[in-house]
Amino acid sequence: MLATKRVLTALALTLFAHEARAADEVVVYSSRIDELIKPVFDAYTAKTGVPIKFITDKEAPLMQRIKAEGEHATADLLLTVDAGNLWQAEQMGILQPIQSSVIDANIPPQYRAAGRDWTGLSLRARTIAYSSDRVKPEQLSTYEALADSQWEGRLCLRTAKKVYNQSLTATLIETHGAPQTETILKGWVNNLSTDVFSDDIAVLQAIKAGQCDVGIVNTYYYGRLHRQDPQLPIKLFWPNQGDRGVHVNLSGIGLTRHAPHPEAAKALVEWMTGPEAQKIFADTNQEFPANPHVQPSAEVASWGSFKADTLPVEVAGKRQAEAIRLMDRAGWN
Repeated sequence: MLATKRVLTALALTLFAHEARAADEVVVYSSRIDELIKPVFDAYTAKTGVPIKFITDKEAPLMQRIKAEGEHATADLLLTVDAGNLWQAEQMGILQPIQSSVIDANIPPQYRAAGRDWTGLSLRARTIAYSSDRVKPEQLSTYEALADSQWEGRLCLRTAKKVYNQSLTATLIETHGAPQTETILKGWVNNLSTDVFSDDIAVLQAIKAGQCDVGIVNTYYYGRLHRQDPQLPIKLFWPNQGDRGVHVNLSGIGLTRHAPHPEAAKALVEWMTGPEAQKIFADTNQEFPANPHVQPSAEVASWGSFKADTLPVEVAGKRQAEAIRLMDRAGWN
């Protein structure tokens, strides 16, 4: 009888331990490539013992999967890039607020959803890249000025289908209104030296090859190419320093509405906004930490400091549909 009780007790303890581990596990649906996020998750598991399971795909399929799973959710967190995508997830009703004084202290309000459904983790500036052989920095000033006649046949752009350009356009609408923004976009399109490119690396390579002299890119793409080629004849320019500042967007994370492990997920997000994780993001991804108390990597810092636009980044989502319509009217494909 005593032996039976011992067996039952041991079995109960085993089951309890298994349930505790299951409750602590966090599942992340991520649109970021594995090599950019695995170091962060590995560091958290090493520190806490909590396993992180992550599934990667494009943002649209992941959001639809979360919606389809509903109350039978697998994912605790959605990790993706661009405030426009995070705002879409919020509007789909697949996220829930995270009430956390830790996150509030770590991340400035312009990099969080007003309703607390998501928070930024890392920042990237979408700025002007220019040929250091053919352009003097004093010739550059603002995003808007790239529509001027001096840049006719000298500008390269990525496709309007990418959310990064839609978000930039959305902030122009917020700043200037739709009519003036449409004029700016038409100027950009008129100044194109060639057809739009599928990605930012192609824009930078076109500048290097002499197909164009200036372009608009995310900073971390420049960092990747510069790391491969330290003699890259391209530099970054920080526009609009005399007014609103450089357009900044982010990667961010949100708690799913029916997260199976909400408390464990919240603890992970709090850690990801803190100094240790922010440093890993900065060093691995060549991005800027969203936490202003953490310094960027030495390489990123070498690009120089700048004033960033203080518009809440969720504007990118709120005006996304309007931005797409304007880009289409301007002939930006």
